Amino acid sequence: MAYDETGPTGEVLPTAVRTGSDEDGGCFTNSVPLRITLTQVPGVAVIVRLAGEIDPDQRRALAEVLDSAVARHQPRLVVDIAAVGFCDCTVLNVLLSTCLASQEAGVELVVTGADHQARRLFEITGADRVFTLRTTVSSALAGARESNG
Repeated sequence: MAYDETGPTGEVLPTAVRTGSDEDGGCFTNSVPLRITLTQVPGVAVIVRLAGEIDPDQRRALAEVLDSAVARHQPRLVVDIAAVGFCDCTVLNVLLSTCLASQEAGVELVVTGADHQARRLFEITGADRVFTLRTTVSSALAGARESNG
């Protein structure tokens, strides 16, 4: 579950979420655990940074965090996958669901940091025509700041 911590001046600090089963204490023997960091830039964007490996076991936790991010109703939701070591159609399915939810909420979804393998997945499936893809979080935020003042 994701949560935010508020700093001394009211700013939202990034928080990390680690997923895994209760049986293994959140650690996987054959894969790198998924870590999710959520940061809010008030009036501009929610940034969700993913690190590790994403497979069907993490689908539910990832979907919950992304749903929570959309519910914040910031102008833009940036999902950074630069530190994802492995992703398959699980990520694509969660992102497509998030895309629909973000459209309904009037939130622009931007995916950043896709490596060669991830870009190939987006291209093969045609998802590169559905998502706004940017190289870096900075480039995704630059457009949001320009359009929001």
